[in-house]
Order: sequence, then C-alpha cells, then structure tokens
Amino acid sequence: MNEGVTPERGVAVVTGGGSGLGRAAALALLSEGWSVAIAGRRKEALEETVALAGGDAHRMLTLPTDIGRPEEVTALFAAVRERFGRVDLLFNNAGAVVPRVPVQDVRFEDWNRIMDTTVTGTFLCAQEAFRAMREQSPRGGRIINNGAPSAHAPRPNAIAYTTAKHAVLGLTKALSLDGREHGIACGQIDVGNVEPSDGRPQPPARQADGSSAVEQTLPLDRFVEALLLMASMPPGSNVQYLTVLPTSMPFVGRG
Repeated sequence: MNEGVTPERGVAVVTGGGSGLGRAAALALLSEGWSVAIAGRRKEALEETVALAGGDAHRMLTLPTDIGRPEEVTALFAAVRERFGRVDLLFNNAGAVVPRVPVQDVRFEDWNRIMDTTVTGTFLCAQEAFRAMREQSPRGGRIINNGAPSAHAPRPNAIAYTTAKHAVLGLTKALSLDGREHGIACGQIDVGNVEPSDGRPQPPARQADGSSAVEQTLPLDRFVEALLLMASMPPGSNVQYLTVLPTSMPFVGRG
C-alpha cells in the first residue's frame, strides 16, 4: 500500500462487514495478514464475523456504525486510528436493498434509504479515509468502492439502485483524480450475481425484454480473489475498474 507498510501488514476498514461480501472481504484480508476494522449497523452480526476469524480475531476491531451519519463515521475512523495508528485500505462495501418496482411506484423513503447508505455513506467513509491517508506518515492508501454492473447498465424496475451505483462510479472517478497528489488510489469492483450464502436457489430475475430467467451465479471465492488482487497492488499501481461476473450473466446489452 504505502512505502514502509507492506500490503500484507496494512490496516483495512470494511463497511458492511457483518454479512455477505463485506464479511467475506474482511476475513480474506485478515487471512492475508491485514489488521481489519469492520463496521455495520448490527453489533451481533459484526461479532459473528469476528467469531469466524478464529485465532486471527485479535487483529480485528468491530464498530457498530450507521455510515449515513457523519458523526458516526468520524468516530469510526478515529477509533481505527487510535487502535491501529493509520488507515491503508477502505473497502466501501455497505449498501441498502429496496424493492424493484416501476418508476411510478418508487417510495420516497426507499429512494432516500438507498441514497443515504450507498451514496452519502460511501462519500462520508471515503472522505474520512482520505483525510487519514493524506495526513499519516508514510502517507497514502487505497480506497475500493463496491459498485455493480448497474453502475454501467441498468436492470428493469431498479431506478433507485441504478442511480445510486452510477453516483458511486462518479465518486470513484473523483477520488482517483483528487487522490493523485496524495498517493491515494481509488478503484471500483463491480460484482455480478454471487451464490447465496444460505444455499437457497437463485430466484428468477426480470430481463430487459420483460421475461424472467434464473441467471448463473458466481462462487464467492471469485469475488474474494478479485478484491485481494485490487488490495494487493503495490504503491503507484491501481486497478481502476474490475468487473467480475458469471460468463452467461446478462450485462453487455442486458438481454
């Protein structure tokens, strides 16, 4: 990550670390030698992630956080810096799920919920990481934003989610530009359908032509491999965008 701090021994912050991709990312980084702080709204879920860490749990820090609240994000990064001394990597993973409905049926509260978490929360965490990375010595670090194929091509009846992920793409570009002079790299990982962690079958997804189809899923390990590739880049190198998805998943053309 930075001169004097090897990628294997850096300090990572993972949001949404209590389940899904965030949990998988946190445990993978931990296994590679990182010290990892995980944030999320549910304390119990964060503690479950720590329990899965086994003997590496002493290098983890859990911080219940609503990333849509500036004061809680500030407290999160203050606690990380107090415990570990610096921030080398932020995986901006936390997001919100809202029902897929036609444009005219989108509820205002659902629109606000996804914007508050996916857009505002991603910005607030990136801002605090940016502040830490430009001030620390040696300075610099890496921010990885969790985008989605929908940051480039929408699905039907998903205007709020699509808009939010397009905003994350804009944040990634702006952070990359503004971070250059401070040694801060920013990239985005766009992940397609991932196998459900609970083993349930993949439900049918509505296609662009109005039909429904069960789409192929990606093993969770493929996501982990892609994220670790991005996180392990040496100083001066960056994976700007990485899209990982099942070969047959509708994306280019979406149908």
